[in-house]
Amino acid sequence: MENKKFYVTTPIYYVNDIPHIGHVYTTLAADTLARYHRLAEKKVFFLTGTDEHGQKVQEAAIKRGVDPLTHCNEMVVSFQRLWKKFNFSNDDFIRTTEERHVKVVQEILQHLYEKDDIYMDTYNGWYCIYEERFWTEKDILEGKCPDCNRPLTQISETNYFFSMGKYQQWLIDYINNHDEFIQPKTRRNEILGFLNNKLEDLCISRPKERLGWGIPLPFDENYVTYVWFDALINYISAPGYLKDSKKFQSLWNKTIHLIGKDILTTHAVYWPIMLKAIGLNPPKTIFAHGWWTAEGKKMSKSTGNVVEPNRLIDQYGVDETRYFLLREVSFGLDGNFSRTALMNRINSDLANDLGNLLSRSLTMIKKYFSSVIPHPEKSTEIDNQLIQKYEKMIKNVDKFINAFNFQKALMSIWTFINDINKYIDDSAPWNLAKDKNIKRLSTVIYNTAESIRILAIILTSFLPLASSKIWDQLGIKDDLHSQKLKDLKWGILKPGIKINLGEQLFPRIEPDKVRETEFKIRREIEVETKEEKLSLLDIEDFSKLDLRSARIIKAERIKKSKKLLKIQLDIGKEKRTVVAGIAECYNPDALIGKDVIILTNLKPAKIMGIESKGMILAGGMDKDIMLATFDKKIKPGSKIK
Repeated sequence: MENKKFYVTTPIYYVNDIPHIGHVYTTLAADTLARYHRLAEKKVFFLTGTDEHGQKVQEAAIKRGVDPLTHCNEMVVSFQRLWKKFNFSNDDFIRTTEERHVKVVQEILQHLYEKDDIYMDTYNGWYCIYEERFWTEKDILEGKCPDCNRPLTQISETNYFFSMGKYQQWLIDYINNHDEFIQPKTRRNEILGFLNNKLEDLCISRPKERLGWGIPLPFDENYVTYVWFDALINYISAPGYLKDSKKFQSLWNKTIHLIGKDILTTHAVYWPIMLKAIGLNPPKTIFAHGWWTAEGKKMSKSTGNVVEPNRLIDQYGVDETRYFLLREVSFGLDGNFSRTALMNRINSDLANDLGNLLSRSLTMIKKYFSSVIPHPEKSTEIDNQLIQKYEKMIKNVDKFINAFNFQKALMSIWTFINDINKYIDDSAPWNLAKDKNIKRLSTVIYNTAESIRILAIILTSFLPLASSKIWDQLGIKDDLHSQKLKDLKWGILKPGIKINLGEQLFPRIEPDKVRETEFKIRREIEVETKEEKLSLLDIEDFSKLDLRSARIIKAERIKKSKKLLKIQLDIGKEKRTVVAGIAECYNPDALIGKDVIILTNLKPAKIMGIESKGMILAGGMDKDIMLATFDKKIKPGSKIK
């Protein structure tokens, strides 16, 4: 039964922003694998989810004026809704703020601490806030982070470290002895090259006074867990590590991690060493795919060329987008997203090849056999050749799927689609009908319908919506999603079934319409990226905002923060404490006595361990922020109208 298990994961996605095409691409690949292995009658566990701790999440929450958990609860919905729109078939969706995950992380930390794999030390060096990572002097490039090219901050800080370096030789040996562990081969060589240098121990904590949003260390409440040490553990917390040993053990040795190449080091170096330290084997395979560019350029909000997944499927369709992403580039290489290329794939591969095959085949069944699938007669050489091509297609798809080559798997299916179309052309059923050669006509039409039945099943891994439409038009009553690879055996289709000829499977896309839509999308993106996009409010909506005058009675800097001030306000009937990001623009003492405007009915947010009740209004950018105030004294607590 062990060979009947299959466990596939995506990275857990950071909730500091909405999902993008890269998130979709990894999850689509995992979904395709999961669906195919279910066809192969394996017990599949497909895991995805969100990474919800860390400094970037905390800062995104502060920027929005909400507490981090509220921010996470709101942002996670954008991922869950999009996954549903794409028909992703994940068995679980884990959030790192869930108790089931937090408990496992803390138990692992405690275990490593007790076996002396975690120790305290003082770090002096460079820190990247965006990547939430420390760097040594030899790593940095002109004072910038080697990963994201952002400026680094020099800090001195006491933290806890994981003794990663002592496992370096073990990891090198493991990689050299397990060819399938890191794929593709270029990524394997990249990691081996990285391991030619001394592997430093990993800082796995952040002081709570600097970063309060994280899982507390079980052995020191003054620290929280480093986001990567927390996030990676989701792969074992979700399937039941330390909770359901039988389930976990049956799955773990079959694990496939799909990731983007930008997080290869954390998955192929940090993670296997963490697993080794707690007595677990590394996953079977870590496969790192490439990045997508847009029209040959790196995607960036500032240039307005970001491919937004919701817009994409609204414009072109779900299965159309799924097909393009899997077919256009070999999984593992970088890909270029082009709407022109997408349109060509839809019109050529989907509309002309697959859509036309279904339409012409069912139309002939309706015309020649009153919409009823006929009974085949004796096969001839051309029929046997079609069956041989079908058998070859099935073998190739299995081979390529297991090699993570979705592009070649789809190419094999489309070769068979073209074979069926050629079979129809060479058999010329219209001439057979004209000559009243009903026996031969029945065989040709049955073989065509049987080929389409097989296509509907094999395509469920790639195009679930289109497969269901094909199945429904064939008139088969059995549940498509209960079909397995064994049902791809030739000759299972029962004669006598009445078809349901429906709408065109993939309507063609008109180039002029696409260009018009692309222009509209570009204009929308430009507005969103170059301006603050404002929505018009009804007076009823505005009346919900409780804006009042407030007098600053105390202000002080917050330790370990360059931007934040703790401000105490008199708002008439009560005193309020607010955390405001104006420390680089105002001296705390100079603020005493100023009258400002505060939004009083904003949900309280805990920032740097301080509960902030409200938001002070200000304007400007970065280090040029000015408080919204009054030209003369005003009574604290006055309503702003």
